[in-house]
Amino acid sequence: MATTTHTVTNQAPPLVGYDVFRSDRVLAEAVERHLDPGLLDEALGELSTLGTSAGSAQAQEWGAQANAYPPVLRTHDRYGNRIDEVDFHPAWHRLLGHAVTNGLTDAWGRPGGHVRRAAGFLVWTQAEPGHGCPLSMTHAAVPALRADPELAAFWEPKLTSQVYQGEELAAPAAKTGVLFGMGMTEKQGGSDVRANTTEAVPLAADGEYALTGHKWFCSAPMSDAFLVLARAPGGLSCFLVPRVLDDGTRNTFRIQRLKDKLGNRSNASGEVEFDGTWARRVGEEGRGVRTIIEMVAATRLDCVLGSAALMRQAVAQAVHHAAYRSAFGGSLIGKPLMRNVLADLALESEAATVLALRLAAAYDADTDGERALLRLAVPAAKYWVTKRAVPVAAEALECLGGNGYVEESGMPRLLREAPLNSIWEGSGNVQALDVLRALGREPAAMDAYLREVGAARGADHRLDGAVKDLLTELADLEGAEGRARRLVERMALVLQGSLLVRYAPSAVADAFCGSRLGGDWGAAFGTLPHTLDLAAVVERARPELPA
Repeated sequence: MATTTHTVTNQAPPLVGYDVFRSDRVLAEAVERHLDPGLLDEALGELSTLGTSAGSAQAQEWGAQANAYPPVLRTHDRYGNRIDEVDFHPAWHRLLGHAVTNGLTDAWGRPGGHVRRAAGFLVWTQAEPGHGCPLSMTHAAVPALRADPELAAFWEPKLTSQVYQGEELAAPAAKTGVLFGMGMTEKQGGSDVRANTTEAVPLAADGEYALTGHKWFCSAPMSDAFLVLARAPGGLSCFLVPRVLDDGTRNTFRIQRLKDKLGNRSNASGEVEFDGTWARRVGEEGRGVRTIIEMVAATRLDCVLGSAALMRQAVAQAVHHAAYRSAFGGSLIGKPLMRNVLADLALESEAATVLALRLAAAYDADTDGERALLRLAVPAAKYWVTKRAVPVAAEALECLGGNGYVEESGMPRLLREAPLNSIWEGSGNVQALDVLRALGREPAAMDAYLREVGAARGADHRLDGAVKDLLTELADLEGAEGRARRLVERMALVLQGSLLVRYAPSAVADAFCGSRLGGDWGAAFGTLPHTLDLAAVVERARPELPA
């Protein structure tokens, strides 16, 4: 019915019906840069297809539904039998199933697999970030399971399968595709997993144990199997806990409750208890942290990717809105102050994406030097990039004004999601301390980092000055814990600056180095030097809609 009071004008159209991958110049360039030319045509086609799905009205509706109808725990069936199942809205299964069938748990066994999967993860989780958790856990379980070749031979083909069977629990042998979760933290310890008390008692068969204890945070509790830490006679060890045993009976896996979280509403995170729960040891007794650390490292990179995806979607929405909105006599995107804000946000997003894809490429290269780089760069990136997601999401929301504060815009969901990746898989202090540990114990990691940032030497005097200052700080690590955050922040910024100087357009590299490394920057977004070519930076970030 037509209104008689007014005509609706000056409203931006919804950002829908577009290719999330192709419209992201930064991501597309990174994929082309890091993939072997022989893989490009196939990979670009796959990513464009996925990007079109991610930008569709259907995917956006799935994301809204999965958050509007969060998972529900059913501890018992109608007859009183303990079942410990989590029910999800069909939209959740459609999102997760689409991700699995598009290879987002399959990186370890195909050429360029990590870059292709990282780009796909960054694209698809923009439709809905919550289901990234089971994708990440399933993907990251592979390197941990390889500590036991027999376990890896059975489980790895199922983990990397592009068949989604997440709607049913069944004996592992009966499933083609499976999902994995993880349980490390306990009430009394949190990130201090060496305080864990869950007990693992050896059974008669070699490598089999009975677990008794709890996990305060269990990621993706509806999964087919879990990697958990428990205390065996030989010390803290890693174990595989299946939900269903080989004979088809349910393993003892009691889901006490689901967490009522700030954001990430579509995804289930639970508190679980073990009571004589059957488990199979992965790796050696007493070396549980070392065994599971490869899984942790892979999930930390996914935290970087997830935050980069969130920032990209927030910036895309803000730039799109400003491009169609008029205010104070002209286009909002053409106003110098709004352009400064958008350019500043775009710099943060581009730096996050370029760094995340560089780390994914290091996984694909799998050389000693690249592995050494990852040891230092992953926790540094995880520390810094995930922390930038909150202010980026908040400022991008403000660009939409009151419309951005309304749930229908989708911006509040991004803002609630933004703190998550900084907390999961080790919060900021844990990452900073991990960087210090690598600096103190693994000189090859520092050498690899310096080689990477040194590749841009002489290209920008502000970057060169930042590297020099950083070397001065690194020369004296005595009492470094108190200044660890400052040090790690600087390491991440220098690494981002080096990558942008080498690979980004000059307008982007100039603005980043002048603000983040040269000090010509305020305490809020929108304080870039006004003499820069900010219009070019904003235009680069603008998503392209089909004609």
